[in-house]
Parts: sequence; structure tokens; C-alpha cells
Amino acid sequence: MEPGAGDGAPHYDENNGSRRPGAMSPASATDAAREADRIRPVLKRLWGQKKWDPATVRAALLHLGYEEERTGSNGKPHGGTLTVRAMNSRFTDGREVTPEGALVGLRVHDDACVTAFVQKSNYEVMTNGPYPETGCFEPPFGH
Repeated sequence: MEPGAGDGAPHYDENNGSRRPGAMSPASATDAAREADRIRPVLKRLWGQKKWDPATVRAALLHLGYEEERTGSNGKPHGGTLTVRAMNSRFTDGREVTPEGALVGLRVHDDACVTAFVQKSNYEVMTNGPYPETGCFEPPFGH
């Protein structure tokens, strides 16, 4: 069994490498924590108001001065740092369901992100390095 191999499956580390965020430098981690502290009260307020749809969350965070992330035709970032989108869908009771709520990704530096969500049951704000293939958002399980 590989060291740190989760459930003991062969090639666990290799198969799950894309699900591990990159490392943040100490300075970037400090900057990300500061941005998380700006976002947290906004999501707390929206959660208390039962407003967790992506459009409302996006508008509230744009009021903090963030700019919505854009990508060029080649898929590369083309300005802006904020992405707000619907929650990830999941298979429930034999069908695919997208829960109410919003996912938030803020690229603070090339090596630092703030990721968050707000939904009916709760909200959370955290910091992490970017994921190799999906940037600030944790990728779905591949198999």
C-alpha cells in the first residue's frame, strides 16, 4: 500500500493528484486570509437572509470591488479574479440534482485562492492553493 493511500486503493496518490491544491507561499497565505476575512461577513449576511443564489452572491461580492474572472477564447485567464457559480450537481435518488446555493472562487495570487460556498444548511470560507486542472475550485471525483 502507498503511504497516505487513503482507502488503500492501488495508485491512490497518482489517481488523486489533481484533487490536491498547490502550496501557498507564506505571503500569499496571509493575503488569502485577509480576503477570506472580507468575504466571510458577506456570505454570513446572505445566508442569514436566505439569499444564496449565484446571481445575488456574485452581485454582493462585486460590491467589495472584485472583478469577475474572464477567460479568452483559448481558455486562459483574461482578467478579473472572482468566479461565482452554481453548486456542483450530484447523483441523488437515481437522477442528477444541482443543490441550491453558490460556489465562490477568488484568485488572490497565482498560488493562492479563497474558496467558499453558501447554501441552505450552511456557508464556509477557506483558503487554498489552486488545483492543477480546475484553479480555485476542487475538482469532482474522476472515478
